[in-house]
Amino acid sequence: MAEKLGQDDVQLVKELHEKYMVMKQELAKVIVGQEDVVEQVLIAIFSRGHALLVGVPGLAKTLLVSTLAQVLDLGFKRVQFTPDLMPADITGTEVLDENKQTGEHFFRFVKGPLFTNMLLADEINRTPPKTQAALLEAMQEHRVTVGSESYPLPEPFFVLATQNPIEQEGTYPLPEAQLDRFLFNIVVDYPSREEECRIIHQVTGDAKPNLGKILSAEDVMKLQDVVRRVPVADHVVEFAADLVRATRPKSEDAPEFVKEMVGWGAGPRAGLSLITTAKARAILNGRAYATTADVKAMALPVMRHRIATTFNAEAAGITTDSIVQRLLEHVKSHEELDV
Repeated sequence: MAEKLGQDDVQLVKELHEKYMVMKQELAKVIVGQEDVVEQVLIAIFSRGHALLVGVPGLAKTLLVSTLAQVLDLGFKRVQFTPDLMPADITGTEVLDENKQTGEHFFRFVKGPLFTNMLLADEINRTPPKTQAALLEAMQEHRVTVGSESYPLPEPFFVLATQNPIEQEGTYPLPEAQLDRFLFNIVVDYPSREEECRIIHQVTGDAKPNLGKILSAEDVMKLQDVVRRVPVADHVVEFAADLVRATRPKSEDAPEFVKEMVGWGAGPRAGLSLITTAKARAILNGRAYATTADVKAMALPVMRHRIATTFNAEAAGITTDSIVQRLLEHVKSHEELDV
């Protein structure tokens, strides 16, 4: 059995839940709807992960990220990825400088936009693989290497990248191995009719909302540590492992529809991500323990980009989302088996 959180951590969980409710109120001043997207982005942040936001233009992906940076009082920079963007444009570069007193010349490192807390990588699939690789190295190592020197990135550091799913000309799709580096693949969908009317009223009006700062960078790092300490029962870990193993077509645990529709399944990082994000979701909702319900809620954003469908599945219009949904019905949790 997993151990319980200490009293101090329990108090932090309570405080975070209260601040989460306030954050949602602050974000609602600018962002209409998108509650699931907001929750998933915050879960990624508290899980020390990076997120890929996929949606057509005009769904306020950029506005959501910049507004969130204000509410969390974090350093924020935005990079518009283009086909001519070079790695040095985001990492920084060394420039030749001169000491005014001695006349001696030396190289000085000028930091790029990666040196921030929250980086918005807009349209990441619009830039060549070399620049994508430079960004993904920084995401993994939390440092930038230029020449023989390495420079640590500020903490906390996370990347929220956006991708346009409908424009394919002149794009460089992220390889599956690089997609796996993103904790979440978050689908940003169209608003409802009511929400769209509210958006039109809000944006075409003259109101300028004042946003409060709810958390600091230090608070975020403290809560990231609490997430790691959230207890998880053995049966919850087993459910996450079973779910991931069932995505692999060559596994004995895979159902027949996976063997027919999946080219290759999720790796071990998916299981790690399911449990970590389940912990973060639990504390956002005011609970000091994670459950299989948390794992199920995280299954789509964690696994949709870690499964490759076969040609036959693509031809039949079967998506990875529908496969994950079927797996959630197929793989039974401890609680369901006891019923």
